[in-house]
Amino acid sequence: MIRRRHLLQASAGLLAAPALVEKVGAQSAFDWKQFKGTKLEVNFAKSPRADVLQAHQKEFEELTGMKVGSEQIPEQQQRPKVALEFSSGRPSFDVVNVALHVQKKQIEKGNWMADIRPFLKDPKLTAADYDFADFGGPGVRAATRADGLMHTIPLNQDLFILFWNKAMFAEKGLGVPKTYDELMAAAAKLTDKSKNVAGFVGRGLKNANVVLYDTFLLGYDQETISADGKTLLMDTPAAIACAEYYGKLLRDYAPQGVVGFNWNESQTTFSQARAAMWLDGVGFSAPLMDKTKSKVAENVGFAPVPAGSKARNTATFIDGIGIAEGSKNKGAAWLYCQWATSKAMCLEMLRTGSGTPARASSYTNDDVQKASPFPKEWFDTVKESLKLARSGLPEIVAVTEFRDTFGIALTNIIGGADAATELRKATEAFKPILAKELA
Repeated sequence: MIRRRHLLQASAGLLAAPALVEKVGAQSAFDWKQFKGTKLEVNFAKSPRADVLQAHQKEFEELTGMKVGSEQIPEQQQRPKVALEFSSGRPSFDVVNVALHVQKKQIEKGNWMADIRPFLKDPKLTAADYDFADFGGPGVRAATRADGLMHTIPLNQDLFILFWNKAMFAEKGLGVPKTYDELMAAAAKLTDKSKNVAGFVGRGLKNANVVLYDTFLLGYDQETISADGKTLLMDTPAAIACAEYYGKLLRDYAPQGVVGFNWNESQTTFSQARAAMWLDGVGFSAPLMDKTKSKVAENVGFAPVPAGSKARNTATFIDGIGIAEGSKNKGAAWLYCQWATSKAMCLEMLRTGSGTPARASSYTNDDVQKASPFPKEWFDTVKESLKLARSGLPEIVAVTEFRDTFGIALTNIIGGADAATELRKATEAFKPILAKELA
């Protein structure tokens, strides 16, 4: 995962350590030291958010009188480790960081994590200024099971946005596209093969390409699977039309070899002014603004994903933090989750470029915006995208298999294969996997 140290630069005194503790702990009816002496264990997937929380860990210990042991593990190892420990019924951690876009159904099916609702309702356990209502709808939905059980608090909400090259658009007299049709038309006008410039670049690589396709599919007001998680929706007229759109965009107006592109190849292509548009995660913004590495630092524009034929949505991928059901320190663990997702810590993550928090208020803080090298347009894009966000992947256990199966179909479609045929074939191939999961 890319580190985003330079997304925002803070003014010298903003959120200094003592002020951070004071902001979080300034309560009279609530006692942060009610679990003094408790030892907590916290398990993170390796990320910039975890870096921030570990950097401020001593402040939490000072605030609460507790001791914290925490570790970061690369996500490819952390996810199976967490699943194995949860399955044993004796997890070594009290608090755990999870990728809800991948692990949600696995967590819910196993009843692995404690319900956070009772903690939120208890004024002795939740600080008066925690302001749970500040969390956006998509994050809360991802953190909540169908029956209402809330297993996590959203920690980070990555959002797909449109990056565009203002100089290239100005040269052609174009405005930022507001619809899919305008995006396709702009891509056609901005493509100049004689100069090795593509009108658009995006993920074409098998597995990775599914999240870009899913983003476009949301503009047709459709998910990849039914709300009850039982029926694939990948061979519907909308899914096929979306695949045809996606295939044409990448086949006709993306760089040669785009079927081998993940986010990093796409980012390099856009940053070196070899593509006029790129649609991907907002977390990849920082390198584009780095004048030592990016040729578009002074020309990069940021905009919400254009509207499709039936809706304007954008994909989001949410990380959460919660309490192990097997923990013997649930109250103390909740204090840690509460601190980790407080307004002050969310601001610190945004300030240091370590993430895009799920709290709406993070993006309205004047001090953070004034200290940022990012333009107001970036903040406005994030705020608008938060309102448009919907889950970018199906909420099933077999997410990786889903991405592999339909990723092959999308790669073939980019190559010119018939969209309906490829999606129907992939749907039939994945049906037994989904049926086994539902059994």
